[in-house]
Amino acid sequence: MRKVLGKIQNPTKAKEYRRRLSIRKKVEGTAERPRVCVTKTNKHLRVQAVDDLTNKTLFSVQTYGKTKVADAGNAEGAKKIGAAVAAQLKKANVSVAVFDRSGKQYTGVIKVLADAIRENGIQL
Repeated sequence: MRKVLGKIQNPTKAKEYRRRLSIRKKVEGTAERPRVCVTKTNKHLRVQAVDDLTNKTLFSVQTYGKTKVADAGNAEGAKKIGAAVAAQLKKANVSVAVFDRSGKQYTGVIKVLADAIRENGIQL
Protein backbone atom coordinates (compact mmCIF):
# COMPACT_ATOMS: atom_id res chain seq x y z
CA MET A 1 0.00 0.00 0.00
CA ARG A 2 1.31 3.41 -0.92
CA LYS A 3 1.90 6.05 1.77
CA VAL A 4 0.68 9.59 1.37
CA LEU A 5 3.76 11.76 0.88
CA GLY A 6 2.36 14.59 3.01
CA LYS A 7 2.14 12.37 6.11
CA ILE A 8 5.89 11.70 6.28
CA GLN A 9 7.23 14.07 8.96
CA ASN A 10 10.98 13.60 8.42
CA PRO A 11 12.02 15.77 5.41
CA THR A 12 14.92 13.46 4.49
CA LYS A 13 12.65 10.42 4.41
CA ALA A 14 10.05 12.42 2.44
CA LYS A 15 12.66 13.25 -0.23
CA GLU A 16 13.73 9.61 -0.42
CA TYR A 17 10.12 8.43 -0.72
CA ARG A 18 9.38 10.99 -3.45
CA ARG A 19 12.46 9.81 -5.40
CA ARG A 20 11.38 6.18 -4.94
CA LEU A 21 7.93 6.87 -6.41
CA SER A 22 9.43 8.82 -9.30
CA ILE A 23 11.87 6.01 -10.12
CA ARG A 24 9.24 3.25 -9.93
CA LYS A 25 6.99 5.10 -12.40
CA LYS A 26 9.70 4.79 -15.04
CA VAL A 27 11.49 1.52 -14.24
CA GLU A 28 9.93 -1.84 -15.00
CA GLY A 29 11.57 -5.25 -15.16
CA THR A 30 10.81 -8.13 -17.51
CA ALA A 31 12.15 -11.68 -17.76
CA GLU A 32 14.66 -10.62 -20.46
CA ARG A 33 15.55 -7.36 -18.68
CA PRO A 34 14.95 -7.71 -14.92
CA ARG A 35 14.87 -4.87 -12.43
CA VAL A 36 17.87 -4.96 -10.09
CA CYS A 37 16.46 -3.52 -6.86
CA VAL A 38 18.81 -2.36 -4.08
CA THR A 39 17.86 -2.08 -0.42
CA LYS A 40 20.45 -0.35 1.76
CA THR A 41 20.46 -0.03 5.52
CA ASN A 42 23.14 1.28 7.85
CA LYS A 43 24.70 -2.19 8.18
CA HIS A 44 23.58 -4.29 5.23
CA LEU A 45 22.84 -4.41 1.51
CA ARG A 46 20.27 -6.57 -0.29
CA VAL A 47 19.98 -6.82 -4.07
CA GLN A 48 17.10 -8.57 -5.82
CA ALA A 49 16.47 -9.25 -9.49
CA VAL A 50 12.72 -8.88 -10.08
CA ASP A 51 10.45 -9.70 -13.01
CA ASP A 52 7.61 -7.20 -12.64
CA LEU A 53 5.38 -8.79 -15.30
CA THR A 54 4.98 -12.01 -13.30
CA ASN A 55 5.69 -10.38 -9.89
CA LYS A 56 8.48 -12.84 -9.10
CA THR A 57 11.91 -12.42 -7.59
CA LEU A 58 14.44 -14.27 -9.73
CA PHE A 59 17.14 -14.29 -7.03
CA SER A 60 18.49 -12.22 -4.17
CA VAL A 61 21.97 -11.61 -2.79
CA GLN A 62 22.65 -9.95 0.56
CA THR A 63 25.18 -9.35 3.30
CA TYR A 64 23.26 -11.40 5.88
CA GLY A 65 21.40 -14.69 6.16
CA LYS A 66 21.89 -17.93 4.26
CA THR A 67 22.98 -16.37 0.96
CA LYS A 68 25.53 -14.08 2.62
CA VAL A 69 28.21 -12.93 0.17
CA ALA A 70 30.03 -10.18 2.08
CA ASP A 71 30.40 -9.29 5.74
CA ALA A 72 29.26 -5.65 5.65
CA GLY A 73 27.35 -3.21 3.51
CA ASN A 74 30.37 -0.99 2.85
CA ALA A 75 32.19 -0.34 -0.45
CA GLU A 76 34.16 -3.62 -0.37
CA GLY A 77 31.00 -5.55 0.35
CA ALA A 78 29.22 -3.75 -2.48
CA LYS A 79 31.94 -4.86 -4.92
CA LYS A 80 31.52 -8.50 -3.84
CA ILE A 81 27.74 -8.29 -4.07
CA GLY A 82 27.97 -6.67 -7.51
CA ALA A 83 30.15 -9.52 -8.75
CA ALA A 84 27.73 -12.10 -7.30
CA VAL A 85 24.71 -10.38 -8.90
CA ALA A 86 26.47 -10.28 -12.28
CA ALA A 87 27.33 -13.99 -11.98
CA GLN A 88 23.70 -14.88 -11.17
CA LEU A 89 22.43 -12.78 -14.10
CA LYS A 90 24.91 -14.44 -16.48
CA LYS A 91 23.78 -17.84 -15.21
CA ALA A 92 20.21 -16.84 -16.09
CA ASN A 93 21.38 -15.74 -19.60
CA VAL A 94 20.64 -12.06 -18.94
CA SER A 95 22.99 -9.40 -20.27
CA VAL A 96 20.85 -6.27 -19.80
CA ALA A 97 19.07 -5.14 -16.62
CA VAL A 98 17.51 -1.96 -15.25
CA PHE A 99 18.81 -0.47 -11.99
CA ASP A 100 16.37 0.54 -9.25
CA ARG A 101 18.14 2.44 -6.48
CA SER A 102 14.96 2.61 -4.35
CA GLY A 103 15.10 6.34 -3.77
CA LYS A 104 18.66 6.36 -2.44
CA GLN A 105 21.10 8.91 -3.85
CA TYR A 106 23.46 7.59 -6.51
CA THR A 107 26.65 8.06 -4.48
CA GLY A 108 28.86 5.97 -2.25
CA VAL A 109 27.89 2.33 -1.83
CA ILE A 110 25.06 2.48 -4.39
CA LYS A 111 27.43 3.81 -7.07
CA VAL A 112 30.12 1.23 -6.21
CA LEU A 113 27.53 -1.54 -6.48
CA ALA A 114 26.29 -0.38 -9.89
CA ASP A 115 29.86 0.00 -11.17
CA ALA A 116 30.75 -3.50 -9.95
CA ILE A 117 27.77 -4.98 -11.81
CA ARG A 118 28.81 -3.12 -14.99
CA GLU A 119 32.46 -4.19 -14.65
CA ASN A 120 31.39 -7.83 -14.60
CA GLY A 121 29.67 -7.61 -17.98
CA ILE A 122 26.05 -6.63 -17.29
CA GLN A 123 24.66 -3.57 -19.02
CA LEU A 124 22.60 -1.41 -16.65
